[in-house]
Amino acid sequence: VLMAGAPVPPALHEQLAELLGPDARTHTPYGATEGLPVSTIDGETLIETFAATREGAGTCVGHPLPGVDVRVIAISDEPIARFADIEGLGPGERGEIVVAGRQVTQEYCELPEATAAAKIREGERVWHRMGDMGYLDDEGRLWFLGRKSHRVETGSERLYPVACEAVFNEHPKVYRSALVGIGARGAQTPAIVVEPLAGHFPRGAAAQASFREELAQLAQAHEHTRGIERFLFHESFPVDLRHNAKIRRGDLAAWASAAR
Repeated sequence: VLMAGAPVPPALHEQLAELLGPDARTHTPYGATEGLPVSTIDGETLIETFAATREGAGTCVGHPLPGVDVRVIAISDEPIARFADIEGLGPGERGEIVVAGRQVTQEYCELPEATAAAKIREGERVWHRMGDMGYLDDEGRLWFLGRKSHRVETGSERLYPVACEAVFNEHPKVYRSALVGIGARGAQTPAIVVEPLAGHFPRGAAAQASFREELAQLAQAHEHTRGIERFLFHESFPVDLRHNAKIRRGDLAAWASAAR
C-alpha cells in the first residue's frame, strides 16, 4: 500500500499492518511534482525511527532511490546558478535538500524567475531545490525537517518545524501543532500554535494558563525547543482545501501575530 501527499503518521502504518496481515507492506514515498520519487520508506522502518522523531530528529523518509542523487546544501533564499557555487554539507548537517535524476524537471514553462529560483545547473544536468530542509544520516537515509519557507530564525538560532512540533504533539491533549515566527525573519519570536483534540480546548484564563505551563515543561525538556516561550490555541487550523494535512502557515502566523 502506497500512501503519499504529506507525512504519514506511524500509527496509520501500524493500523494498516494489523488490517492487511503479515504479508502486506506499506510505503510512503518522498518527492515533489518537479521530482518524484526521490526516496521511499516502509512502514516498519518509519515506526522504528519514530522514537528519534519524537525527540526532534525530524521524519525519516528513507534512502534515495536508484538513479537519484540527493545533496544537502547550506540554506539560501537566493537563486544559485551553478552547482559549483553550492556549499555542500556533510552527514548530520541540516540544510536545504536538492536532488538530481532523470525524473527531475528541467524548468518551469515560460517562468524564468521561478526556474532560476528552483534549478541549479551542472553542465547539462539540472538539480532541483526541493524547498525542503533536512539532512542525511550516517546510513545515507534522508530526514525531513519541514519546508524552507516555514523555518523560524530568531537571530540566535534557527528552528525547524517538524523537529519542534514533534515535541508538542506528544501532549495527550494536542491534535496537532504548528511552529510559526512572529516578526521579521532574523528577529522572529517563535510561537507554537496548538489545535487541541476535540473536547480539550482550554476555556477560560485558568485552563489556558495550565495548558501553557504543560507545554512549557515539554519545551524545557528538549534543548532545541527551550527558546520557545509563546503558546497559542486555535480551534481549527486553516488548511489547504486539497489536503487537510497541509497547514496554511502564513495565515496562521498572521493570526498569531494579531493575537499577541
